[in-house]
This record gives sequence, structure tokens and C-alpha cells, in this order.
Amino acid sequence: MNSVLSTARQGWLSFARCWIVTRREVRDTMRDWRLVVPIVSLTLIFPALMQFTANIAQRWVMRYGASIVGERIIPFLMMVVGFFPISFSLVIALETFVGEKERHSLEPLLATPLTNSELYWGKTLAAMIPPLVASYLGLAVYLFGLFVTLRWTPPLQLLMLVVLLTTAEALVMVSGAVVISSQTTSVRAANILASFVIIPVAILVQGESVIMFWANYGVLWWFVIGLVVTDLLLVRMGAHLFNREELLGRDIDQLDLRRIWRSWRAFFLGASEGALDPAATAAPFSIWRVYRRDLPAILKKSALPIGVVLVTQLAAFAVGWQYSHRYTLPVGAIDLHVPKNAFQDIPEVGFLPNFDVPSILFHNLRVLLLGAVTGLFSFGTVSLVLLMVPQAIIGFVAGQVAVMGANPILFVATFILPHGIVEMPAAIIATGMALRLGAAVVSRPSGLSLTEGVLLALADLVKVLVFLVLPLLGVAAMLEVWLTPWIVTQVW
Repeated sequence: MNSVLSTARQGWLSFARCWIVTRREVRDTMRDWRLVVPIVSLTLIFPALMQFTANIAQRWVMRYGASIVGERIIPFLMMVVGFFPISFSLVIALETFVGEKERHSLEPLLATPLTNSELYWGKTLAAMIPPLVASYLGLAVYLFGLFVTLRWTPPLQLLMLVVLLTTAEALVMVSGAVVISSQTTSVRAANILASFVIIPVAILVQGESVIMFWANYGVLWWFVIGLVVTDLLLVRMGAHLFNREELLGRDIDQLDLRRIWRSWRAFFLGASEGALDPAATAAPFSIWRVYRRDLPAILKKSALPIGVVLVTQLAAFAVGWQYSHRYTLPVGAIDLHVPKNAFQDIPEVGFLPNFDVPSILFHNLRVLLLGAVTGLFSFGTVSLVLLMVPQAIIGFVAGQVAVMGANPILFVATFILPHGIVEMPAAIIATGMALRLGAAVVSRPSGLSLTEGVLLALADLVKVLVFLVLPLLGVAAMLEVWLTPWIVTQVW
């Protein structure tokens, strides 16, 4: 009991010290008219402008009997009103560390008895509070104007979603900008890197806008969950990387390509289990050592991300199966009676490869490489999604086969398993390595810097792709071209 009370007391004292930093930062922000005037303007003028736009748009579309379009414009503009004020959070967040460092006002703050976490959280909360308050006030002004002029009130679910989306987007933008501010040495560099925050969030808002027009509000809850998970990763990354000594000692950002190449080459040629222990890398690099020692050690070290990928693939298949019973295809859309020459002279369709071994091998490898590259900038989530999509499609088609009255297990065993039994493990392993590469940005190995942790994960990824995934994909492509068609034509 005493230990619980002591922990609670320490947590409260830590929050109190963190809140001191927050109050100081908010007070300084409110003194700067260059920040206060735009925030107040967006809070009062922009919602009124959007309310006027909604009235004009609704009257115009009503002239042509498009009342549904007019109703969809109002929730869309409601989301825009909530988003615009939080865009100023980037300006405040980018100033949190690097701005004070340029003004030489950071050293006294870092000399206080605050811990790194308290200082980081205090700065983050201070950058988030003013834009969020402005966003909520803007929404209130917009809704009040709509109620006065159109007697329109939002459904409770829509109001909750807009507030949660606005809050989650502000958290993502602030936490990402604080990470940038703590890792750069000039405001100019931070402003340039801020495009990696504002562009993805702007694209996300466009996607939310499409859903708003369709009025399928239930889908937006997945956006909220995704934003919360992203924010947790960014906060963990920022708290993990922030170090006051490194911040004060970093004078200029330098890109030393030679040093990066030497570090990556050492990780690639060295034994995986000796990456953190130079004495363990005495064994010379050889193909025998790669298959006997390196690959087993890498796969053991990457067991958790590979397991996560496996679980998500099973979940994607289950989701596809579930939706197949909800959205059934027309009768005759799937014909399982495959003629003997069905796989001969298959025409090229869109982005799908030609039905030959080199094309299929190149296509699969290209998709996995794309997932690895994008995984580095998305904490591995994009690589997961790229692999989940085909699994969901397979689950959907298998479900449709079951709806038709055919055997879905036989369908999977003949159309998928002959080559998938080799292709899927290769894809799962490659995606797991891409997920580990993205996670290296958030949680670096102990004893390594952020750059060294990413280079180690990248070296292991390349080693697995070259010596394990690529041969498996080659075998899978041959099975898909030569074995799977024969089995399908014999069975169906």
C-alpha cells in the first residue's frame, strides 16, 4: 500500500513539474502577437466564413434538387473548421526546442532539476493546448452560426468523431513536430522537415472528406484508432530520443555518407549476433556463415515483428471472409470451371504482371521493396497494409466460393497453396523485417545511436532479402507458373 501511495505521489510531483513548463510556454506563446492574432482570427473569422459558405452552397444545390449534397457539405466544412486552427500547432511545436536554442534561452531551462521526460511532456502539452482550444472554439462558433441560420445540429456520433479526429490530428502533428524540433539544429531545417508531418496529415484529411461526403461515419472510428496508435509511437519516439546533453552539444547537422556506408557495411558483413559486440564478428563473411549463423540469429531477433505480421494476415483473411457474406457478388461472377488452356496467353491487366516467372518474381519483389522503403517512414504500417490487402482479397473470394456452395478449402488448396506455401512465408518474413526497420526509429537497440539502430535493421533486412526471400520468391514464381495451373485444371 505504501509503495502504491509513494508511486502515486511521485507521479503527481512529476506532473506538477511538467505543468510548470507548460504554463511558462503557454504564457510566452500568448505574449507573441504574431501567434495570437492568426489563432484568434481563425477562431472567429474562419468559422463564420465557413458557415456563410455552407449557407450559400446549400441554397445553390437546393435549386437543382441536390439536397443530399447540401447536407454533406455541412459536416465536411465542420471538419475543415476544426483542422485549420491546429495547423498552427506546427509553428508552436517547431519552436519548442530548436527555436529556444537559436535564441539562447534553452540553457537555463535545461539546467533545472527537471527530468528529460518532464521537460519533453511540458513542451509538448504547451504546443498543443492553444491550437486545440482555438479549434474547439472555432467548432462552437461554426455550429452556433448553423443553428441560428439553418437550425442544424450535428448528430452526436458526428460531433464526437470530429472532436476526436481534431484532437488526434493535433496530437500527431505536435508530437511529430516536437521530435523534429529536438533533433534539428536550426528553425529553417525544422520548417523544411515539417513537410513530412503536414503533408501526410493533409492527405489524411482529404480521405476523411471523401468519407464525410459518403456519410459512412463508422469508418472514421478506424481513422481515430490509427491516429492514436501513430501518436503513441511518435510520443514514445520523442521521449526515447530526447536528450538534453545531445541537444546542447549538437551544433550543426552533417550528412556523412562515408561514415554511414562504413557503418552499414560493417553491420552487413559482420555476424548478426555480434552486431553489438565487435569481438564476436571475427568469423569472416561467407555464404556458409550467412545460412548457418546469420539468418537464424536475425530471424530469432525478429520473431516478434514476424509474429505481428502473421497475426495481421490472418485477421485480414478473416475480415475479407466476413465481408464476402455481407456483399455477395452476382451469380456467375466467379466461374470455377477452368478450361485446360485458361492459363495460356493471359493478357496483361493493369498493374498485374504477365504470367511468366520473371514478371511474377519482379512484381512480388517490387511490392516487398516498396513496403520496406515506406515502412521506414511509417513505422512499418504501410508494409503491413500492402500485405494485408491481397490476404483480404483471398478471404473475400474464398467466402464468395463458400456462398456459391463450393468448397472454400479446396479453392485455397488448389489456387493459393501450391505456390503460396513458399511465397507467403517469404512475404511474411520480408514484411516482418520491414516492420522491424520502422520500429528501429521508435525503439533503438541499447548501446546504439538512432542512426546505428536503423542501419543495423537495414543491414539485416537486406541480408534476409538477398539470401532468403529472393530465392523463395523465385521458387514460388516457378510454382505459380508451372504447378498451380496444372493442379487447378486437374481439379476444377
